[in-house]
Amino acid sequence: MTRVVLVGGGYVTLHACAELVRRLGSRVRRGDVEVVVISADDCHSFHGLTGEVVAGILPFERTRTPLAEACPLATVVHGTVTHVDPLARTVTVRRVGSESAEELTYDQLVVGTGGREPVGTVPGLAGHGLTLRGPGEIEALLGHLDQLLRQGAPVRYDVGDAGADVTGDRHRVVVAGGGVAGAELAAAVADRGRGRLEVLLVHSGEQLLPELRQRHPRLAERSEHELERLGVRVLLSTRLWEVTQDGAVLRMGSGAQAGQLVTVPGTVLATIGQAPVQLPGLEALARDGRGRLVTRSDLSVGDGLWSAGDAARVLHPRTGDPVPANALWAIKGGAHLGRNLARALQGRPTRPFGYQGLGQAASFGLGRSVGDLYGVELTGQLAWTMRMAFFLRFMPSRRRAAAVVADLAALTVGGRPRAAAGMVR
Repeated sequence: MTRVVLVGGGYVTLHACAELVRRLGSRVRRGDVEVVVISADDCHSFHGLTGEVVAGILPFERTRTPLAEACPLATVVHGTVTHVDPLARTVTVRRVGSESAEELTYDQLVVGTGGREPVGTVPGLAGHGLTLRGPGEIEALLGHLDQLLRQGAPVRYDVGDAGADVTGDRHRVVVAGGGVAGAELAAAVADRGRGRLEVLLVHSGEQLLPELRQRHPRLAERSEHELERLGVRVLLSTRLWEVTQDGAVLRMGSGAQAGQLVTVPGTVLATIGQAPVQLPGLEALARDGRGRLVTRSDLSVGDGLWSAGDAARVLHPRTGDPVPANALWAIKGGAHLGRNLARALQGRPTRPFGYQGLGQAASFGLGRSVGDLYGVELTGQLAWTMRMAFFLRFMPSRRRAAAVVADLAALTVGGRPRAAAGMVR
């Protein structure tokens, strides 16, 4: 029997598993090939719709699919890998709720552990801030926001030239990070609050959305207009310096003017980048400057080892640059990895990764998006519809995708309701 172990419950694992079963289904059903999925979360979280969930447009449950349902022919182990021995080809796992560890052998190992916010780079962020990449973190944010909306919190702050004193029955949420993820989440939090939350978006650079602006300045400007429409206040050249139990300590200015520290009370939500989740025991493998596993053109890492998604450095087949760390590239990388893994188990030669990209998009509320499709810029309802169609296509559960369509149809017909405990009434 050949055992394939996939670590992680994200896009890479789901799409690698699907392609592997599609090509080796009869061998899997006979038991000649065993597929084992190890994940710290027993559900797959579809992060593509996080903006809609945080805004209260969609219920959180729509984005959650049990791994046993998403990977029906796999054995799902709900636990954490504590060590990998690539020479002995074993993984040590501690199941959730158990204090003892067990050892599993493998013939092929897929590292699809993804990435997390680099909380260690900002003092206090791990203990006092919120992030959204780990298990249970989105649900924790939703519960926290709804608690703030129920209780209200009068605030006053002064951030110098950025704005005058502000008072009111509103609690502040400081979103750190001016990339697409930060802008989208700041908009979603403001949309959920519907005027009852003060949202402050801080970015260390001199311009918001630098990567989007480089190729699509018009889309970056449209995004800024959407943030302004939602009442999001933007502070540029401002770095999240520290997080305390009371709020954020911001370092104002850049270059020679940098240095002034301002304390801003409120909840801190960080989207300051990502660091790959590394598995103990694989330290000897080649990594890039960001700590990602260096893959070959077929997405193998070594003998019996594969990786894709945010944990891997995958090169673009045309430009030779590392591909972006987002859902689309994780989906396509996972699918290609699964096909090559099946070919390797069949004794056939693997093929190089050839996907060249589709585009990018960001949502700023129901029917409001910006995006580019093969370089063609889209805004408004059309951009939002194209983005939603893409995500619906790749949701792991057809039943949940249909439920999302029904939810959106109800909103379109009946009007958008207020968010209440993350659910759509």
